[in-house]
Amino acid sequence: MQQIGKTPLLTPAEEIELAALIKKGDPAARKRMIQSNLRLVVKIAHDYSHFGLPFQDLISEGNIGLMKAVERFDPEKGSKLSTYAAWWIKQAIKRALANQGKTIRLPVHLVEKISKIRKATAALYEKLGREPNNEEISKAVGMPVNKVAHLKAVSLRPASLDTPVGDTEKTNLGDLLGDESATTPLQDLQTKSRVNVIKQLMSKLNERDATILTMRFGLGGEDPKTLEEVGDFFGITRERVRQLQNAILKEIRDVVKEEDRQRTSDEVDEENLEREKMKILKDIAAKNHTEEKGKKSSKNSKKKK
Repeated sequence: MQQIGKTPLLTPAEEIELAALIKKGDPAARKRMIQSNLRLVVKIAHDYSHFGLPFQDLISEGNIGLMKAVERFDPEKGSKLSTYAAWWIKQAIKRALANQGKTIRLPVHLVEKISKIRKATAALYEKLGREPNNEEISKAVGMPVNKVAHLKAVSLRPASLDTPVGDTEKTNLGDLLGDESATTPLQDLQTKSRVNVIKQLMSKLNERDATILTMRFGLGGEDPKTLEEVGDFFGITRERVRQLQNAILKEIRDVVKEEDRQRTSDEVDEENLEREKMKILKDIAAKNHTEEKGKKSSKNSKKKK
């Protein structure tokens, strides 16, 4: 970090000269332009340091944005590199923060490995001048290729609570947390509380169980995996995956049921009343929708005649 401050800034003339060399594929020019603007990444990362992502991760993401800016920078368009690069750096950081905000919190040991992958990706991007593939990242971090691919997917895609769960797959994970379409304050509070329960449970699970839950239900946003796929990933049988999955789900259900039992009778009555109201509103909406479709169908029939 101290070395960054010692690197001199580029003059406008140097920016133009280096940009021309970079277009010709000069790696030394590319490296110099990147290093001369790393302090900009640090400055922008500080502005986003209170949003929950580790500072080093912010810098890693910002560096990738800077590298993309350097590759695309065209001084003939009239803008300074710092102005142009700032947009790319901010976009990269904002994307990382948005992805983090959309995912259910993962156990600390997984977060640390994801952070390691991010740092290695940024370092390889600078070294290779392109986005590194999973094999290259695997060698850099000392993890199996399939694990790198899985952790990248977990960290970059939004969580889904609509994934079918259980043996019959007639229930989804959202059913364990309550109706997310509820609009009353009471229901909102219950949903938030139950999501927190899931987060707490995930943070207490060992790496294998947390990954099984994540893979089976797409908690990291990737497509849910079958029992066979998860079994192949861990080298265990389909039946063993099912047993582990059901044990975890039972623990989640037990905690949710315990939370429900702690509600007062007034809260239960209020919830039941709100459910009845919602049912009536849904019935009215459905009726209006049916009537509207009937009117449109009638109009279309008249037009055809």
